[in-house]
Amino acid sequence: MNTITRILVPTDFSEAADQALTYALELGKAFGATVSLVHVFDDPFERTLYSEQYVPMPAEIRDEILTSVRQHLAERVSRAGRPDVSSTILTGLAAQAIVDHAREQKADLIVMGTHGRHGVAHLLMGSVAERVVRTAACPVLTVRGESPARGAKAA
Repeated sequence: MNTITRILVPTDFSEAADQALTYALELGKAFGATVSLVHVFDDPFERTLYSEQYVPMPAEIRDEILTSVRQHLAERVSRAGRPDVSSTILTGLAAQAIVDHAREQKADLIVMGTHGRHGVAHLLMGSVAERVVRTAACPVLTVRGESPARGAKAA
């Protein structure tokens, strides 16, 4: 088994992603590993390179979205309370961008949340986590977010 020195944590700012970050921070502390938080921005300007359809987004709106993403990342980095936690904004298709970034950064582990969709929702929406698990060169640990059904107490 390789030593874990670099942990990559993709986030979509959901509860499941926040739980994965908490888990990764604990692992990082135990192994003395750095933690890198990444968000993949679905940039419409970049998407037009691969698509015949073009849906223009005003530059001001794109800038507002990126400002919001930066704020969300900064909040999570600040809450981590560790100087070795970094954040990056990636663009492109989520799963591919995560896998490529993990390889470029020589990540030893990817820790990511999963929404636990199944059935029709999974078929229609797919699973970024599933695609990352299938294509990443390093191990991937998925942390399932708490679903309302799982968290609810029986009456």
